[in-house]
Parts: sequence; structure tokens; C-alpha cells
Amino acid sequence: MRAWRALRRTAASSSSSSSSPPDAKPRRRAWEASLSPLERVRRLLPPEEAAAAAPQPPQAPREEEEEVGALVEAAGRRSGPFRAGELALAEMRRKHNTTLKLLCRLAAEAVLNSSGGVLPHRDIIGQLPGQVLRTSEGKRLLLRRPSLDEYVLLMPRGPTIAYPKDISALLMMMDIHPGDTVLETGSGSGAMSLFLSRAVGPKGRVLSYEIREDHHHLAKKNYRHWRSAWEKGHVDKWPDNVEFILKDISTAAADMKSVILDAVVLDMLNPQCALPVVHPSLKQGGVCAVYLANITQVIELLDRIRSFKLPFLCERIIEVTHRRWSVLPAKLKHYKSSQMVETQENIEELLQNENEEVHIQHQAVLKESEYNESLRDAAETNHSVPYIARPSHWQEAHSAFLTQLRKFRPLLS
Repeated sequence: MRAWRALRRTAASSSSSSSSPPDAKPRRRAWEASLSPLERVRRLLPPEEAAAAAPQPPQAPREEEEEVGALVEAAGRRSGPFRAGELALAEMRRKHNTTLKLLCRLAAEAVLNSSGGVLPHRDIIGQLPGQVLRTSEGKRLLLRRPSLDEYVLLMPRGPTIAYPKDISALLMMMDIHPGDTVLETGSGSGAMSLFLSRAVGPKGRVLSYEIREDHHHLAKKNYRHWRSAWEKGHVDKWPDNVEFILKDISTAAADMKSVILDAVVLDMLNPQCALPVVHPSLKQGGVCAVYLANITQVIELLDRIRSFKLPFLCERIIEVTHRRWSVLPAKLKHYKSSQMVETQENIEELLQNENEEVHIQHQAVLKESEYNESLRDAAETNHSVPYIARPSHWQEAHSAFLTQLRKFRPLLS
């Protein structure tokens, strides 16, 4: 039976090959030539509607691809290696749990000098932030990119800067949004200008007035250096939205007529002299934040507002203080007659002068007791040690008084 079937298949194949022309296409089976129900309906439609209803090949949305590519590129550049011309912050651990911070602009031929030795910049360029490198004397340095508040504290200074803790409170007082126009009087070293520039964004504008020429040039220099270094390590550019003006604000009444201000910040010796000039340009309900060094200046400011009947309401006067804490593991020591829990902490720097630091040790001793024995047993069992937490002996002495004034429209009598 099998031989008979094979013979029939051979005869059928030979007859079909001899009867069909050599260039004929192979015959399709019936199920291969059948149409799907959707194709049958589409053939019944007019040609225009059929073309519109025809399935399009799947294509990836171009906008989404470009956005994803931009995000990937931005993430790569932000976390990428250091480049020449960029700012780098080096941290070196010192005795008694202290940290020395050094800010430098990277250049191929330069070196980073520190008390723990030197480190060529060419060894930093090309490295990823967060790596630890060794100096010529074997000291370890942690390299990373500085934040804006760190740059403000380490950049060259002329006058005393507004500290980041106070600037943050001033920004909240003024409630600045992207696109706002803000007036600053007293450029100083440029600290406030940098934070205002970031707050108002590329579509905003900052007018910074300064009466002293040396302070004016220093603020412009610090602002320009930060912008150029930012562009080296980031995809987006830092906005060029600060206009530094070398002029006394009390004589700028003509300039203020063509400007509508969303907020004003005054950082000057006599801010009451600027209020009559700036208040006509400040929008109704806008905030004028004043940075003052002592409470006597606050009294003089409020007295001038009352005597000249300026349309400002003093909403609040605050003093921003930060309290540092020290949290360190205790050291367990065993003696013949007693057991002590000892901590050694740095009580920060007692400044004898600007360049001299004195570090002392503080010891807390607890005599032998059942409590100490339980701590030792717990440390041995759970591989943990007790901690001692308390306020640091050294606290920031700098403070300022921040006054929030809001412009209102007086009632017509």
C-alpha cells in the first residue's frame, strides 16, 4: 500500500512539472488567497475612505524619542566626569571629625594645594564626582561638584555676604515665581544675585544696584564664574538674567518709572532711603524684604515708614538661627576598677584670628553601673554601640533680622 501511494505522488509531481510553464508561479492554496473580514469590508468602501482606514505601520513618536534622548543626555552630562574649566569641591577629613573644604577651578596645568599635600588637576579631570583621590602625602580627598550655597560660602568676598540660611527665608518671604522681575539693592559679593537668578528663571529679570564700584565688579565676576562653570557640567545653561547697575538707588527714580516690580529685596546700610524710590514701581500686594544686621536698624526703618506715611505694612520680623548637633558613637573602655563610656568630639573652631583654628576635646565619663554593663552586652550581642547626641559646642554666631513689608493701597479719605 505504501509503495502504491509513493508511486502515485511521483506520477502527479512529474505531470504537474511538465504541464506548467517554466516561469509560472507556484499555485497558492485556497486558505492563502482568502481575505480577512476587515479586508472584505474595506474593498466595499470608496477609494478615499479605504485609504484613510488602511492600517499605518507602527512608528515611534518622534517627540517622545527626542524628549527621552534629551533626558538621557542631561543625566549623562550631570553625572559625567569632571571637565576643564569646571568647579570642583575637595573635602578632606581632619582630626576630631572636622572637614576641610577646598574650591578650585579645574585647569590641566594647575594643582590643588592643601595642608595634606598637592593634587594635580589633570588627575581630577576625567574622574567621576564622588571618587576619593590621594594627595602627594597620601591624604584622601573626596571630589564632587559644589552646590550653590557652598559656592557662595567659598567664593571670593568683599563685603559680608547674606548667608544661605537667610537668603532662603528671604525668598520665601517674597514668594518669587519664575518669570518675576525683582529689584535688589546692594549687590555686595553677588550671593543674593545668584539665588535670585535661579528663582526667577530664564524668563525672569533681576535688577541689582550697587553704589560701590569694587563691590559691583566683584559681584559681576562671581556671577560670571558660576555661570561659565555651570555650563561645563550641565546641559542647560544658567540664565543670564541679572543686570548689574553701578548707581545709587536713591537717585534712580527715573529708572524705576518704566519698571513693574514683583518683589524688592533691600540689603543696604540705610534701606529707608530707598523705600520712597522703589515703592511706586512695586505692584500692589508685593513684598519688600529687608536684610538688616541689628534691631536698631529695624526700629529706624519702621519709624521712617510711619513718619513718611509710606504704604507698607510690616507683617513680620524674624531672626533665622541654625542649631548644630553632634551625634557620635560612644567608645567603651575597660579598666581594672571602673568602666567608662567616653566620647571625643570636636567643639569646632575657636577662632583666634581668620587663619587660626583651635580644636579641643571634650570627654564625657560615666562611671561603672548596671546601665553601662547592659550597653556593653547589647553592643557585643547586636554588633552596635551606644550613641551620644547633643548640641555642638560651636554654633554659628552670625545672625540678621529679616523684615517683611507688604505694599497696600491706602484708603481714600
